Amino acid sequence: MARLEGKVVCLTGAGAGIAKATARACAREGAGVALFEIDRALGESAARQIVEEGGRALFVHTDVTQDDSVRDAIAATASEFGRIDVLFNCAGGSSQDDRPVHEMDLEVWHRTMALNLLHPFLMCRHGIPHMMKAGGGSIINVTSHLGLVGSVKPAYAATKGGIISFTQTLAAQYVAHGIRANAIAPGSVRTERAIGRWEGGSLDPASPVARERAAFQKLYPFSKGEPDDIAPIAVFLASDESRMLTGTTIAADGGRSSYLKVYAGD
Repeated sequence: MARLEGKVVCLTGAGAGIAKATARACAREGAGVALFEIDRALGESAARQIVEEGGRALFVHTDVTQDDSVRDAIAATASEFGRIDVLFNCAGGSSQDDRPVHEMDLEVWHRTMALNLLHPFLMCRHGIPHMMKAGGGSIINVTSHLGLVGSVKPAYAATKGGIISFTQTLAAQYVAHGIRANAIAPGSVRTERAIGRWEGGSLDPASPVARERAAFQKLYPFSKGEPDDIAPIAVFLASDESRMLTGTTIAADGGRSSYLKVYAGD
């Protein structure tokens, strides 16, 4: 039997990158997948690809920063598949305008909080009742290695650190309902957006982020991952194989966060 046979997985930001790779991997393991995506063309294309590969997929146009949009997306998924077992909260991002606190525009802070931290809250707010009806499930929140060690991007780091604490709280609050909550903290992953920044020249080389990255790579030339490196971790956390894991954060960063903790002061 496939590892996720009979399960239904909701994935945010599923039109591209890590969430798209995870949706395809979950579908290959027998799950029905609901792709929540604000970019209609990307979402429809990703769902179509999964169906062509023999999987079951539903695209739902969703703005994950809006309560009513998330509520309706969750309801559409439950109506289509009859249940919800897994939430994969992956949508998110950072801004080049994420500057030192005294220089940051307040709108940048609010926008980052809404996309990275409000979004998983809204997914859990509306998804957990359906998981409780199903007798349990798995919440997988995507954070970042920067949530473990901090960054020159204070808004982004704050949201990603917040996701880790939020995940631990979910694990404690819903253990009696058979709902597990874990987080994945990727390092540098070659998603379409990241490739555009790193290799397409869109990242200003004089920006604090670019200077931080260049300085760090001189110390530790860590490997850049691929979305397909993260997807198997998510499948494991979605499956019953990980039943002893809840409240954990898996640092899938090639050792970058550990390196920073050990050698940053040298």
